[in-house]
Amino acid sequence: METNYTISIYTENSVGLLNRVSAIFQRRHINIISITSSSSEIDDVSRFVIVVSMTEDAVKKVVGQIEKQVEVIKAFYHTDEETIFQESALYKVASNSLFEERHIQNIIKKSHANIVTVNTAFFVIEKTGFRHETEQLYEDLAPYGLMQFVRSGRISVTKSPMNIKALLNKLKD
Repeated sequence: METNYTISIYTENSVGLLNRVSAIFQRRHINIISITSSSSEIDDVSRFVIVVSMTEDAVKKVVGQIEKQVEVIKAFYHTDEETIFQESALYKVASNSLFEERHIQNIIKKSHANIVTVNTAFFVIEKTGFRHETEQLYEDLAPYGLMQFVRSGRISVTKSPMNIKALLNKLKD
């Protein structure tokens, strides 16, 4: 049975690594739902967070392939139940909607979103939450002149303690 898995990859910061990692998924015809890259809690170590839907056997094989990349320090996979995760989205809407449609202010308030900038031509709303929440706000704003929309990939941490620094130090020895 296919399940959503969050794959966390701790790596050295290396040109071309993202291409090689994505090729692992491409060769197996696995669609990446979202991908995010950032610095990690360890100096000079980057972290990819990749969300996929697949079986546990398949995710184990993919993580094994990822760990064979020279620059990959360690890779992990977790189910949605084992992680705390969020996404962020920005919505650019025509300003006349904000001033002429009081209903749009209720939509923003109901969704717990924030207005981050307002000018005469447009305003920008920021929403952090689960994907279904950012999609709902998109649907609610679409009739009011949605000019642009962008959503980040998933960011996540595990519910269980993972002392990554100690684990990585142990791998170095």
